[in-house]
Amino acid sequence: MNGKRETVVDVQGTVEDGFEPVRDAFVANFTGRGERGAAVAVYRHGRKVVDLWGGTKDGDASDGAAPWEAGTAQVIRSATKGIAALVPLLLHQRGQLDLDAPVGTYWPEFKAAGKERVLVRHLLSHRAGLPVLDTPLTPEQAIDGVSGPAAVAAQAPAWEPGTDHGYHAQTYSWLLGELVLRVTGRTLGSWIAEEISGPLGLDLWIGLPEAAQCRVGRLADLAPPEAPAASGLRVRPKRSVADAYADPASLTSRAFGAIAPAPDENAAAYRAAELPASAGVATARSLARCYAALVGAVDGHPRLFAPATLTLARTEESAGLDRTLLVNTRFGLGFMLHGPASPLLARGSFGHPGRGGALACADPESGFAFGYVTNGMQRNVTADPRAQALLRAVSRTAG
Repeated sequence: MNGKRETVVDVQGTVEDGFEPVRDAFVANFTGRGERGAAVAVYRHGRKVVDLWGGTKDGDASDGAAPWEAGTAQVIRSATKGIAALVPLLLHQRGQLDLDAPVGTYWPEFKAAGKERVLVRHLLSHRAGLPVLDTPLTPEQAIDGVSGPAAVAAQAPAWEPGTDHGYHAQTYSWLLGELVLRVTGRTLGSWIAEEISGPLGLDLWIGLPEAAQCRVGRLADLAPPEAPAASGLRVRPKRSVADAYADPASLTSRAFGAIAPAPDENAAAYRAAELPASAGVATARSLARCYAALVGAVDGHPRLFAPATLTLARTEESAGLDRTLLVNTRFGLGFMLHGPASPLLARGSFGHPGRGGALACADPESGFAFGYVTNGMQRNVTADPRAQALLRAVSRTAG
């Protein structure tokens, strides 16, 4: 006996023949990477080929706690951004939104403080220069639907809009949310519910309804939250994102701290909030199904993205050293693109990670769509090792 306690997890679900490596990687996340509760799903060419879940529903639960079930959903943090990006892109596809128009065309108050030339595409590609607020919002203000849009409309840019990029960790919520409201008269969360989740039968919400609160597991940190590391970095910058995050005056710290104090992500009010940057709730199955529908037909539903829109989603708009994350990032319009800081399925794939774990993406060339959710938040910003292990397993199945 070596005194070590063996990790035993009851993994449920199915994998099609040939996708056993994904199940092996999922089990290994529990036995070797500290996983507590999670789910992963994969579609290929519109057909579900992997649907697995295991562990406990709550990340902070002790032994004997409620198990993760087939319908367990989870807060997906910044993986919400990719889902939110569907709305302006589909509005553009329908001729309701011009990506090259100034934001002020739709939202006149936004023109204040030198933002007359900020374009809609700048919001989606993190080039608007608005990752921080001079005065952070309280958690109550962040979700009231008024204070956030007013704050970003009044905020002066941190750099000349359109000239550089830096991750808009929190302000993305109010920038996209208010733009969609001005264009459609509907909140972004209601648009997703009515136009995407409802027709596709998804357990995916930006603004969780009361009836679904009982299905959501609790998040818990697997590492100290005060210094998130930037995974996937090949060449370390002079100053790491962990160092910058620990400095309250840094752009990094101020961007992630645009809501202060940090909200309780396990609170019902937070889950119900329509925060398109961070508060989405979904099952892994629904994330994979949603991304599958972007690139192809799913169960008789026609693909959501026309070829030109798919090209927009994954054409590079921003690349290089990110002013906020301090690593080299790549963005299309609303989506992260495959790169060293956020490896996805292949060079042409697109999607979005959530800080500490969640990931959803698709690769049009191979036909794969991937969704992963977890309740154990690790200390990373973009490339979680558990999600990366699963992605590598998916890639192996494609040869």
